[in-house]
Amino acid sequence: MLDIKELQIFSKTLKILYVEDEKEIRESTLRILSNFFDDISVAIHGEDGLDIFKQNLKLDKNQHFNLIITDVTMPNMNGINMMKAIKEIKQDIPFIVISAYTETDYLLDSIALGVDGYIIKPIKAKQLIATLSKTLRIIKQECTLVKQSKELLTLNNDLESQIISRISEIYALNEDIKETQREVIFTMGTIGERRSKETGNHVKRVALYSKVLALHYGLSHNEIEMLVEASPMHDIGKVAIPDAILNKPGKLNKEEKEIMNTHTTLGYEMFKNSNKELMKIAGIISFEHHEKYDGSGYPNGLKGENISIYGRITALADVFDALGSSRVYKPAWEDERIFKMFKEQKGKHFDPKLIDIFFDNIDDFLEIRGNLQDSIE
Repeated sequence: MLDIKELQIFSKTLKILYVEDEKEIRESTLRILSNFFDDISVAIHGEDGLDIFKQNLKLDKNQHFNLIITDVTMPNMNGINMMKAIKEIKQDIPFIVISAYTETDYLLDSIALGVDGYIIKPIKAKQLIATLSKTLRIIKQECTLVKQSKELLTLNNDLESQIISRISEIYALNEDIKETQREVIFTMGTIGERRSKETGNHVKRVALYSKVLALHYGLSHNEIEMLVEASPMHDIGKVAIPDAILNKPGKLNKEEKEIMNTHTTLGYEMFKNSNKELMKIAGIISFEHHEKYDGSGYPNGLKGENISIYGRITALADVFDALGSSRVYKPAWEDERIFKMFKEQKGKHFDPKLIDIFFDNIDDFLEIRGNLQDSIE
């Protein structure tokens, strides 16, 4: 893992575009960015940023911007529309998006476009540097990965030890890139959780419950890790649900429930076009965690093993945590009531094998819940 000094040395070789319409924010952020980058182009809105990007590409197609940092709420053209236009020209260019918690529509769009970093306003130096560091690591690793892959192809077939060594280095770089993707996914899940105002440690508990179930179900190590890392995104579609419905005290009416149920499809839409395995699994989990084993769930009424194992596991883990937690519309259930419901729903709501695993390992679930209790505000 590269340290901050190595990243600063590397970043001096990069060319970036920074887009921000508010002068005070722009100037304060540029002071931080100048510690990393020597070559910074500045735009004051999305249309201006797109023009600068195109002009730069005309001058030299091989010397394009290595990174674009943009606000989203701007006049003339917002940051998301600028990002879409640039991605149509150059799909793989990295983006860091700056937004506020209240701008949830932009969060959905930026995830769907494959944003590489997300900074929440008001911008804090520590947060900006941390996000820059993660994104620069990805850029550096991918540059090295491309270089070493090309070198590997030119090696003589007799140089077996060199080939093995290079493959190991490439594998290590891929793992670093995956780790950064995991951090982005968890951050996005936390953003969705904060807006829904449900439970502070909900996504963490669901991830750990899912790990227990997956381990005893017999999934491979890689499948378990993917499930644990993607599960925080199970309710990310809720960021697009209106506050009046999302945080309504009491029961939802029929129309409100139909709107709430769309969060599964909204979450899936964010990830369905991604070519990254972790993002694809996050989409499956978001889409299927409200399906039921007997086919009575939503959005597609899938039945039995037609529901992916990721969806079946997350369904049980999510319901266990939701029932045992206080929400705006209900108090927490007592454990005995939860256990009784789970036994009744074996083969109906839940995969029978997973229910057996749950009761065989109930102490593990209770320990996780005890270690990650929510703070009382």
